[in-house]
Amino acid sequence: MSGAQIYQQVQKQNQSPMKALEDYLPLVKRIAYHLKGRLPASVQVDDLIQSGIIGLIEAMQKYNNSHGASFETYAGIRIRGAMLDEIRKGDWTPRSVHRKSREISEAIHQVEIRTGREAHDAEVAAELGIDLAEYHRLLNDTNSAQLLSIDQPDHDDLAEERMVGSGQTPLQALHDSDFAQALAAEIERLPEKEKLVMALYYDEELNLKEIGQVLDVSESRVSQIHSQAVKRIRARMDAWL
Repeated sequence: MSGAQIYQQVQKQNQSPMKALEDYLPLVKRIAYHLKGRLPASVQVDDLIQSGIIGLIEAMQKYNNSHGASFETYAGIRIRGAMLDEIRKGDWTPRSVHRKSREISEAIHQVEIRTGREAHDAEVAAELGIDLAEYHRLLNDTNSAQLLSIDQPDHDDLAEERMVGSGQTPLQALHDSDFAQALAAEIERLPEKEKLVMALYYDEELNLKEIGQVLDVSESRVSQIHSQAVKRIRARMDAWL
């Protein structure tokens, strides 16, 4: 069913397009509040909802059931993608934060090359020439910058091409498959606590506060663990990235 057919169906049921949007507004709000739990305080939930409504309208206009997904699944991807696009346009992360994030990844890389094992917090701090408290502060500061980066492909690719399976050459598909396998292997090699945080965050989709309740640690500590896990993976996958 196409977006135009959805509108036709709505009209046959004596519903206005506005009424149809209202029916899916709870979906927009649910995605917005879930995403908000993974973002800095500077991102307002109302802004996410407004962007999500735009994504919903686009979904209603472009949906075709030949994609192999239900409208709710397709709309959810478009809604979330529209929210992420709006956040990226805002560019709320200072360049200095991105620079510090790269420096931490490089420090982890250097320690692990030198020692032949996983880098410990104190060792990375020493490599950076700072104390442990300052290192943990940097982990928290840089964590927000990467919450959107590790698992967010362009939503148009995801919605239009990958659902159909016709948007990639065999070489591209092989590259993506190899990358996914390499990424999974590096996640499996993480220290146990970092691996658990990654699983709860990306697989179970808990936010940092909820993970803290599961592990009985502060939200700030979860942020540090997540940040270090991502930087450790990036350091080990430098050739891919």
